[in-house]
Amino acid sequence: MPLSIHAVVEALGANAALPFAVTLPDGTRLQHGDAAPAFTLHLRTESAVLATVARGHIGLLEAYFDQDVDVDGDFHAAMAVGLASGLDQQPNPLLAAENRWHELRHSNRDPARAKANARFHYGLGEAFYRLWLDDPLKMYTCAYWPEGTATLEEAQRRKIDHVIRKIRLAPGERFVDVGCGFGGFMFRAWDTVGALGTGVNTTTEQVDWLRAEIGRRGLADRLAVREADFRDVDVPYDKVVSIGTLEHAGRDQLAEVVKAHADFLKPGGLGMLHFIGHVGRYDTELFIRKHVFPGGWIPSLADVVVEMERCGLEVFDVENLRRHYALTLDAWAERFERRWSEIHALDPQRFDERFRRIWRTYLVGCAEMFRAPTGYTHLWQIVFAKGRITRESYPMSRAHLYAGAHGGG
Repeated sequence: MPLSIHAVVEALGANAALPFAVTLPDGTRLQHGDAAPAFTLHLRTESAVLATVARGHIGLLEAYFDQDVDVDGDFHAAMAVGLASGLDQQPNPLLAAENRWHELRHSNRDPARAKANARFHYGLGEAFYRLWLDDPLKMYTCAYWPEGTATLEEAQRRKIDHVIRKIRLAPGERFVDVGCGFGGFMFRAWDTVGALGTGVNTTTEQVDWLRAEIGRRGLADRLAVREADFRDVDVPYDKVVSIGTLEHAGRDQLAEVVKAHADFLKPGGLGMLHFIGHVGRYDTELFIRKHVFPGGWIPSLADVVVEMERCGLEVFDVENLRRHYALTLDAWAERFERRWSEIHALDPQRFDERFRRIWRTYLVGCAEMFRAPTGYTHLWQIVFAKGRITRESYPMSRAHLYAGAHGGG
């Protein structure tokens, strides 16, 4: 743990590819590099300095949220330098204890707590998300950006179509969308292939909006949504889609949630598990758990695969879309900044300056995390079957995923 603010600045500069500067409350200016700084951190108060020295990157970030620290210049560069420094990986007993305490208080073991955790983030209202997600599907998960993809809307449609092809979703088949959000996947799956979807979502605000939207579109006999914990299995389906849900299982519920995915699927059926996962076992970042996703936990890819195999699921295709998530987060961050005045106007008390700084840090920081050359966090798509696939039940190559897939949107 650094013992002075000068040591913190030295640590920030150790692996920095860009020049930057730091100003202290007494007017002292510390500079890394000789060229004009890409960004400048202004530590406005002595309490911000103390928090940074004592609590490392969390102390610095929370001082920024409290407006005791400001950032001038390229915010993406500031986050990239912070990630490259490794400050978040330095042993800090204070942060380790805080992370353990947070996990104890916010564990998803109890479905009521899991619901409260989900609503903390996803219950902010359709009007909020509509302003910066793709319109009209509002997919709040990694998009798919093959060469030639120009817009977030196009990338999200291509992601859905990519998944549809992977699981061979066909007209009339019934599928469950675990953690369905605003129903974008279900709507496009119906529009493009005529598949019948049921969403499972524990966030009341999203369920209410989606149920009304299904009715407005006259699709109540084709699409449905259940307000339920995603461990609450009703019946088995032909196909299972789970996009961005596993991260909310929690450290101790991984086996339980994977088993639910298996129980949702008919014997011989196909499914897709799309999730953020680590290569290796690491604690999930305290900033994300404390300020963005309470109860969230990023599992290791290896642990997920082991639990899938224990449940009788055959893993037969794994794709890493890490680079695609960096581009998706770039698009979200740009739209969030550009439309901030509209977001703020929705509810000035909820969407205040502190909220803006937290979400700016979250969106930009995650973009740079997925872009970092030394990162261990990835975005996985796992295609699986309940039981063994055969030559007759699934193509022997990936050709069906790409034939004519990128000509439209």
